[in-house]
Amino acid sequence: MTQRKNTYRAALHRDPAEPGSSPARSTTLSTRFVRITIELEPDAARSLDRWTAPAISLLSHTRTTALDLLSAFTRATPAATADQQS
Repeated sequence: MTQRKNTYRAALHRDPAEPGSSPARSTTLSTRFVRITIELEPDAARSLDRWTAPAISLLSHTRTTALDLLSAFTRATPAATADQQS
C-alpha cells in the first residue's frame, strides 16, 4: 500500500512529457471528504469545441426562426375585440 502511494505521489510531481505543449486546464472540486481534480488537455478542448459549436449554432438559429414565425403569426392574426365575442 505504501509503495502505491509513493508511486502515485511521484506521478503527480512528474514533469509533462512534452515540454513545448501548452499546459492542461484543471479544475478542482473539493468537499470535506472528497477532492476531485479534472484536467482537460488543450487538444481535447479544441475537439470538444469542434463537435459542440455546430449543435449550439443550430439550436440558436432554430430558436430565432421559431420566434420569427411566432411573431409573424401574431401580427397576421387580427386581435379579438369585445364586439366580436358577444
